[in-house]
Formats: sequence, structure tokens, C-alpha cells
Amino acid sequence: MDGALEKSISFILFILIGIILKKKISTGDETNGLKKIILSLALPATIFIALLKVKVDGNLILFPILALAFNVILFAVTPLLLKLIGIDGNSGKGRSAKLLIPSLAPGLSCFPFILEFLGDDSLAKAAMADLGNKFFVLFLLYLVALKWHYKNADFEANSLKSKLIGLLKALLYEPVNMFIIVALILVSFGITLDKIPNFLSMTLSRLSFIMTPLVLLFIGLAVKIKKQQFFQLFSLLLLRASFTLLLIAAIISFADVSIKKDILVMIAFGLSSASFWPFAHISAIHLKEKKEATVEKTFDTNFALSILALSLPISVLLILGILTAGNTFTETNNILILCGILFFVGILYPAFIKIKKNIVPKESNKTNSNLTKNTVQFSADK
Repeated sequence: MDGALEKSISFILFILIGIILKKKISTGDETNGLKKIILSLALPATIFIALLKVKVDGNLILFPILALAFNVILFAVTPLLLKLIGIDGNSGKGRSAKLLIPSLAPGLSCFPFILEFLGDDSLAKAAMADLGNKFFVLFLLYLVALKWHYKNADFEANSLKSKLIGLLKALLYEPVNMFIIVALILVSFGITLDKIPNFLSMTLSRLSFIMTPLVLLFIGLAVKIKKQQFFQLFSLLLLRASFTLLLIAAIISFADVSIKKDILVMIAFGLSSASFWPFAHISAIHLKEKKEATVEKTFDTNFALSILALSLPISVLLILGILTAGNTFTETNNILILCGILFFVGILYPAFIKIKKNIVPKESNKTNSNLTKNTVQFSADK
């Protein structure tokens, strides 16, 4: 059996074990505790080791900029995706989607697979790219959420200032970012993994070993697919993935990217699941509106939570499938074929709903017309 396929089957088994463990482990504090271990220990240690193993040069600085540009483009396109599936962009659902769809959570959905399939060099590039994504989801989306909430510029400037300072501290003190900064400082002074104390490198390495199994178990534990709105959200997320692949294919052609691992990193990173941070912004504003007894809510928290719940399994399956296929999707034509397939599947449900809406009124009008005709004939006979 092919090594990549064996690895994928092993990953799926871990996810299935996580699903089975749902009966034993609650999806509340216990699952969140597992998530904190991943994001605070295993993932930072893995990224730290990856950065110390590679030769860091000026080109790595481009990755956060490229990731930020990707976030901004996806944010601009999201209203069009919402229009395709019939969601009003100015509704609570629409604003929630516009905040979540352009965000990325690579730590749980793509970093483990990049490490396993592509190696430390690729993980280091993805980790650097995530700095740009973090700035987007923590700061820019927070400002957007506030703008939608207040609907004008005359809001509490002091409160905004204090919250932005708090967000800046959160960005700097987040374990992943702290480890990235420390690793970059060490590498800039020529300190690599083999030059740090052996006990420290062994500790970090062992923390790194547990990342992939923990992430896969967490995915199995955290997956919640609600029947309500399933098809609508499924369509939205597939259209998001389709546009991502189209954009990456355009970048590969325009920039003439030929390094296959870099192409796969771009695809895996771009297909990452939606981030939790925008949901945190949504929850904070929802709580504020609840205290103020606001009648018209800015966001729909249930809809936002549903996006998060469905986004993770879809992203993992797509990323795992693409990386398992080896270099198949490093070719632009193959990327465009997959893009077309995802778009076709994603557009099926909204097309079906539109056709249904157009047919039902006609049948209803025809029935009403027949009733009127029969009534007239009956009256004439009488």
C-alpha cells in the first residue's frame, strides 16, 4: 500500500477514535482543555522546532503579507458567495458569514498534515504565513465587527483603544506567536536546533510528537453537524474552497511558481477551516447587545457556530485528500478541475432552491386560476 495512503488511513482512524470517545469525553470543558494543550504546548513546540531546523531568510517575510492579502481578497469576495446561495449580506447571518468565511485556522486544520506530508521547511513557511492571518482575524475583523455594530464613527473611542491594546497583548502573548518570535531571534543569531541544550530540544521534540494525534482526536471530538442549515452551509464552504483554488491557480500561473511543496502549502493553508477568533468577536458584541436589550442583533451567533462546526471536517477532508494525492494538485489544470467540481457541487443546492421557488408559484397560480374558473362556471350554471 502507498505510504501516503497508509498515513491518511491512520489519520482517519484517529478521527474515528475521537468520534467514539464522544460518549466518554464531554464536548465542553474537557474538549476545550484538549484544544488548549494543542494550541499552548504541542503546536508552539512543533513550529519552534520547524523554524530552528530551516534556514530563515528574507523571503519568509513575504508569507505573512501574502496570507494577509489572501484574507482581504476572500473578505471582498464573500458577499458574492453569499448572494449565490441566497443569504442577505446585510442580515445577521450574512454579517456573521462575512466575518468567518475569510478567516483561517491552520493550527488545527492544516499544520499537522503539512508537517506529516511536506516536512519542517513547509511547516515553517505556513507558520510564518499565519502571522498575517492572525493580524487579520484579531484586528481587522474586530474593527469591521465594531463598525457594523455601531453603524457610524461616533462610538466609544476610549473603549476601542483599550480593546485594541488588549488584542495587541493577546497577539504578542499567544504561545504560538511567542515561540515564532523567539525562534526567529535565535535563528538570526545563528542558533539552530542542534545548538540549544539537549534536554530542551528533547522536551520540545516530545511535545511535537503528540501534536498530530491530539489534533486528530480533537477533530473527532469537536465535530458537530446539525441538520438545520446543513446544505446551505455546505454549499457556502464548498464555494469558498472553489474560489480559494481558483485564486491559487491564478497565483501559480502569474508568479510562475514551480516548487511543488510550496504549491501544496499554499493550497493546504488556503483551505484551512474558519477561525474561532471572529466568533469570539461576534460573541462579545452579542453579549453587549444582550445587556443593552438591542432589538436588532448585528450577528447570528447560532449561524456562526454552525459555520465553525461544519468548516473543520470539510477542510480536513479536502486537505487530507489533496496531500494524499502526492503531486497531482501541483498542476494548474488539476487544480482547476477540482475547483470546477467543488463549484458544481456547491451550486447544486442554491440552484435547486431557486428552481423550486420558480416552479411552486407557477403551480400555485395555475391552481388558483382553475379554482376561479370553476367557481365562475358553477355560478353561471346556477
